[in-house]
Amino acid sequence: MIIIGEKINASSKSIKAALDNKDAKFIQELAKNQHEAGALYVDINAGCLDKDEILKLEWLVNIIQEVSSVSFCIDSYNAHSIEAALKVNKNPKPIVNSITGEKERYKSIIPLVLKYNTYVIALCMDDNGMPESMDDRLTIANNLIENITKEGINIEDIFIDPLVRPIGNGTNYGIDALESIKTFKKEFPKASVVCGINNISFGVPARKLMNQAFLVSAMMAGIDAAIMDPLDKNLMSVMFATEALMGKDEYCMNYQMKFREGLFDI
Repeated sequence: MIIIGEKINASSKSIKAALDNKDAKFIQELAKNQHEAGALYVDINAGCLDKDEILKLEWLVNIIQEVSSVSFCIDSYNAHSIEAALKVNKNPKPIVNSITGEKERYKSIIPLVLKYNTYVIALCMDDNGMPESMDDRLTIANNLIENITKEGINIEDIFIDPLVRPIGNGTNYGIDALESIKTFKKEFPKASVVCGINNISFGVPARKLMNQAFLVSAMMAGIDAAIMDPLDKNLMSVMFATEALMGKDEYCMNYQMKFREGLFDI
């Protein structure tokens, strides 16, 4: 499974402080640690309400690529900030996080994906807001896939995100997310399905337990990629075990290798 490391996000107090203080060493170590733990991408978010977001996102790319070849998942609502980061990127093909069905958002992001030849996360949301039903999600996903591919972008470069909502805010939000993953895999087999694992657990106690349960369920539903914490050994252990149980790890060789490397917390 494709892991997108979630740790470099300005919503975290430690990351915000590191950005404000230009603590390059702290950020660099966090990026390297996520990469070494299994992340193929590191998500970078400098805070959409920060007046210096453009400069901070550009700085993140520059200082991380000094010490790591990990690809970036560039996370911002501001197209200008995303482009500033893309301009200085020297690491392998990045992901733009994200495009939506919102007209203004779509118009501002699609030229960047084309110009810089990136992957893109297509988030199931449009000008009507967050979808409440499976039918609404599928309609938005269909429209996004159709429009993005018409622009000349390969469907293989699209990560479709069903928009996971906190289970504490709606009894059906868990099953809605899982049914969306299954449906998207059936309807768009050449696209990848991605979601943020810890979105499910906002507002409930023992969040790590809920995240583990959701990760297993999402994997069984067919998820291809997850925005998650690769430094959470319990979560990673569950992922490796689930891959083995799903027949995606021949003779449990990867599971055994990760155990010997000390990556399990048991």
